Amino acid sequence: MIRTTIKLIALLALLAQGACASLLSGTVQGLTDDLSSAILDSEDIELVRDGAPAYLILIDGLVSGSPEDAGLLQTAAQLNSAYASAFVDAPERAMRMHTKARDLSFRAVCLSIKDGCGLESRPFDRFEAWLAQRDEADVPLLFGLGASWAGWMQANSDDFNAIAQLGRVKALMQRVQALDESYDDGGVHLYLGVFETLFPPAMGGKPDVGRAHFERAVALSEGRNLLAKVMFAESYARLVFDRELHDTLLDEVLSAPVQAPGLTLMNTVAKGRARELLESADDYF
Repeated sequence: MIRTTIKLIALLALLAQGACASLLSGTVQGLTDDLSSAILDSEDIELVRDGAPAYLILIDGLVSGSPEDAGLLQTAAQLNSAYASAFVDAPERAMRMHTKARDLSFRAVCLSIKDGCGLESRPFDRFEAWLAQRDEADVPLLFGLGASWAGWMQANSDDFNAIAQLGRVKALMQRVQALDESYDDGGVHLYLGVFETLFPPAMGGKPDVGRAHFERAVALSEGRNLLAKVMFAESYARLVFDRELHDTLLDEVLSAPVQAPGLTLMNTVAKGRARELLESADDYF
């Protein structure tokens, strides 16, 4: 905390002295990267829940001061989306935070990738053509956009216009998969697994394809991403009424360590969700 305060004071000094843009950008990015890591690597859920809003307000101020810093925009999007997913139960507040995260990601992509503006309203064939032109260097921004866009859809699941954008988000994540499936410990497969198991086969769902994605997410993270197993159980095992697989996956989550770089916070949340799913299993199956 002391080191973070010192860095903040140094940053404010640079701002007051009118430091050059490149030095300011590097200092801001270093600070926000440290804050992001501190939050995502913490297993103290209460501390993060209570303390993270102050960091979010700080990052809002940094974004206001550097509105064209794509890295800063994407960090702000990541933290807003993660906080809303992990801690915000009030639907309206979650919707606002996910909308903010998605819009920050849109701005980051618009600033950083050629012809990357207006993706949400672009005709779908042109959207697909744009995706086909992307390369591996674009993966971090594409994945960040897909993740925040998916969070926004979930928060607006009662809105048909929001759900209608699933095709764009799915295409986006499929392009990330094609370019670098191992990015974020295979996180793209977690999203694609959920997309394929949103509906039963009679309504267009593809549970077998979803299962393959969940298994790949587990393999690529070497089991460190506990949320992959939780979503495997919740989205696939419950959909096909496989109680044995459901309980096995959740028992594995509860017996696994939570510590993993960049995953500790969400692993801690995943363990809590695993307990809830096991407790409700008798009523579900």
